[in-house]
Amino acid sequence: MRIFVSGGTGFVGKHLCRVLLARGHSLKVLVHRRVGTPEHNVVQVEGDVTSPESVLSAMAGCDAAINLVGIIREFPDRGITFQKLHVQATATVVDMAVKAGISRYLHMSALGVRPEAVSAYHRSKYTAEEHVRSSPLNATIFRPSVIFGPEDAFINQLASLVRLLPAVPVIGNGRYRLQPIHVDDVARCFAMALENPETIGQTYALCGPDRVSYNELLDLVGAVLGKKRVRKVHAPLGLMQFFVPLLQNIPSFPLTVDQLTMLLEESICDGIWQHSFPFTPTSLKEGMCSYLC
Repeated sequence: MRIFVSGGTGFVGKHLCRVLLARGHSLKVLVHRRVGTPEHNVVQVEGDVTSPESVLSAMAGCDAAINLVGIIREFPDRGITFQKLHVQATATVVDMAVKAGISRYLHMSALGVRPEAVSAYHRSKYTAEEHVRSSPLNATIFRPSVIFGPEDAFINQLASLVRLLPAVPVIGNGRYRLQPIHVDDVARCFAMALENPETIGQTYALCGPDRVSYNELLDLVGAVLGKKRVRKVHAPLGLMQFFVPLLQNIPSFPLTVDQLTMLLEESICDGIWQHSFPFTPTSLKEGMCSYLC
């Protein structure tokens, strides 16, 4: 199968492309500019995910399309917004796939997406999903929890804090829960969906096998790094809710109101996705050891 991929050079995209190639597919990857020498069966096509003309051109000859484009934080001064890269980009990819005669489509969304969500991130992701659902495409939507693995932003950042600081800052009581899923498991689900027509029209919440509180996650990171104890300093939630809105527009400040909201809402699921994708997901400890140990 020849597959168009937008977001193929990102964290998840690199892993997914490797999995797809290993399963015998060929790829056309949308890029801002060509870099290096592509692997065998990979064609880099220059374009912009919000430009219908370049996306349509890149899709020529493809049998399926995958859209992984997404951001966790907006930088409006640089034109990086949820509206542009979640809503507009999805609409472009979906509409051009229809125009190109592609019928199969896989979409990356996020756990917690819903129309009445507090965070703009979740609302924009839901709007994007609605465009997918209203299209004639044979679509599958994935809503992963926090994705971890080599080169991730989240676990690597926690590991840096654990390594460098005598005590790690924690927002509130730290009891809010997460269920991170390994990037290779996410990639495997995408690839398997292409081969299973029963996944058409379905939306899957993806999460790993380990449900942990933020406090427990820090302790697990510490254990993987060989630390007997991770000391924590708990910042009062009310104080953070006051300061984050004031400081979030500073690019170097590591937190936004949306991110704080989503952290406190938790990111967990029931694991029903494994009925359609019957493999054993990677445990947190095993996955982290592969790149932190």
